[in-house]
Amino acid sequence: MSVLFTDVLLWAPEEPSGMTGPTDLLVTGTTIAVVGPTARAAAPADVRVVDGRGHHIVLPGLVNAHFHSPANHLKGAFPSRPLETFMLYESPSDPALTPTPREAYLRTMLGALEMLRTGTTSVQDDAFLMPTPDPEVIDAVMQAYADSGIRASVALDQPELPDVEKLPFLDDIGLDGLGADEATTRALHAPAAASAADLLDAYDHLFRTWHGAADGRLTAAVSISAPQRVSPEYFGALDDLSRTHDVPLFAHMLETRTQRALSHPSSGQPRFAGRSLVRYTADLGLLSDRVNVIHAVWVDDDDLDLIAAADAVVAHNPVSNLRLGSGVMPFRAMRDRGIRVALGVDEAICDDTVNTWGVVKQAGLIHTVTGDDPDRWPRPAEVLEALWDGGAAAMRRDGRTALGTVGRIAVGAEADLALLDLHAPAFTPFNDLRGQLVYCESGTSVRMTVVAGTVVAEGGRVTSVDEDALLAEARELHAARRPALERTWADADRLRPAYAAVVRRAATTDLGLPDRGIAPAHRTTTNGMTA
Repeated sequence: MSVLFTDVLLWAPEEPSGMTGPTDLLVTGTTIAVVGPTARAAAPADVRVVDGRGHHIVLPGLVNAHFHSPANHLKGAFPSRPLETFMLYESPSDPALTPTPREAYLRTMLGALEMLRTGTTSVQDDAFLMPTPDPEVIDAVMQAYADSGIRASVALDQPELPDVEKLPFLDDIGLDGLGADEATTRALHAPAAASAADLLDAYDHLFRTWHGAADGRLTAAVSISAPQRVSPEYFGALDDLSRTHDVPLFAHMLETRTQRALSHPSSGQPRFAGRSLVRYTADLGLLSDRVNVIHAVWVDDDDLDLIAAADAVVAHNPVSNLRLGSGVMPFRAMRDRGIRVALGVDEAICDDTVNTWGVVKQAGLIHTVTGDDPDRWPRPAEVLEALWDGGAAAMRRDGRTALGTVGRIAVGAEADLALLDLHAPAFTPFNDLRGQLVYCESGTSVRMTVVAGTVVAEGGRVTSVDEDALLAEARELHAARRPALERTWADADRLRPAYAAVVRRAATTDLGLPDRGIAPAHRTTTNGMTA
């Protein structure tokens, strides 16, 4: 089907106002075919016409560059906690919580619906399918993305090593100091639910079955989860897959102070030999332009130089970093080095929504607390560049590969579009397009979402599926699942003191870095009180 947008404004970042028009735009097949006054003459007889009436703007669809769909059903479920204790609740490896394929389908669909409704057209899903990535569950996740109409790049975020190899200070504190009972000791030493061989088999299924599916709208990616969570051999095998298929490799790095502490001489993790996770990855020869360095909060100058030299992309998740008290990523230091930054929601339980606009706004705000010079605070144009150009780079859809280009309005680019009404409250009165997109828009001005040339959401509703029926089924299924979830949360309550002790030790260890916008836990102030 072809779609002709008439009398619309078009996003144009090279223009002082950020837009051109009113003019016309023709979509044929999956791409933008014509931009400008010749679009009407080029349109086929059966074209669908969308009248912009001079006050609607066509934007590139938003790119959610980092996401974890398996927690979509847990929005608002937990209080804010540091990542190391938060993960006990969000991703338990209890076999009793192994999702059925239908459950995996529905919880994936919850995120897809919210994204499409608010103008997000592309997502990178780093899916942790605990306890193991069963092929039927992988198929259910991918089928949800296929049915919803969104563009998705999906990896399997699975740890390969036990927790005792991922955390600092365990030897120094000692299990007695952790207050660890037998169950906690077993949890710390428990092997990962799936071996490297099992995980590579799962990737083989993902690539054979889904890479390039839905006319190229669905693709596979690879994920090590984080360097401390996998062996160098498994990391290298995934890098080989990434290189062979020219797809992104997702790697959480230095999200928290505790992760930075892995490089401390007393960490008890000799494989890092005093090196940060970024330096460790670079020394393995595995830091490349295909890597999405996720979070990068507790990086130093050496780390940033390495990321820049590798031309890797950093996925910035400011709302998640606040929710978990991780800190504030050094945005300006990255920009100064030419590092490309993308924006991500992270997941529904540490953003509590799957709306990329909230991330856009927070990226425009949070960095004002990290420096006194307002001239070095992020400008709206830089935030939007991260959203679209950075997002496209993270997905390897910025023109560097054979994949179609996203994140821009241009002939030949993928027709992934969001139509916004500039007469909506967020833009009334109209002052500055970029400023109002970053600080004012929340998704309520989105009137239509198009992915690969197909209208998938319109008038505030997703049209590609029966949204009401899916939401009703998800409510019923999750209510039945709740007792099993609560049992795993009780188990997490028993484990949490030991993991919290590690976090506290990291918080009081001098890591030679500023506090990244947060106060370390249990830091003593000048009046003797504990912050």
